[in-house]
Amino acid sequence: MKIERSKEWWMARARREGDAAVGAGLLAFDPAPDERPATIAQTAAAEETRIAFGKFVNLMRRRRGLSMERLAEVAELDASELLVIENEVHYVPEPRTIFKLAQTFEVSQRRLMQLAGLAAANDAGLRQEAVRFAARSEAMHKLTPEENSALEAFVAVLSEQDPKRAK
Repeated sequence: MKIERSKEWWMARARREGDAAVGAGLLAFDPAPDERPATIAQTAAAEETRIAFGKFVNLMRRRRGLSMERLAEVAELDASELLVIENEVHYVPEPRTIFKLAQTFEVSQRRLMQLAGLAAANDAGLRQEAVRFAARSEAMHKLTPEENSALEAFVAVLSEQDPKRAK
């Protein structure tokens, strides 16, 4: 028995899928890893390593004197993804992104995958070093006058008494 579908049937089927990402490997096997139940400790450990991953990308980019656009060109990645990697702890990059960054920065792809949260790290030492690195790499320079005035304005808003509590 041979089943045939018309071109219209296939086109309608494709339209129903929308803009869903197509993946291979782990993404195809487990397309929604965030839906798995995770313990609080596992979630915290993943966030700790992703913080270190974002800081690592930021510092390596800056060490090489590259803007985000230039790193995107060199690594053949999208600049917007690099921006999210450096600033969003919950973002999990694609395996291709890790591969390209590992090539560009000349580091172990396996370790970078673990740091980015795409592979389980069996090495507790890596997680400890990642946390230590993230803590040490935090910028310590003084606030600019603009940053200070913005912070003061925000503190003033946060310090205002809640109208419901004032009564």
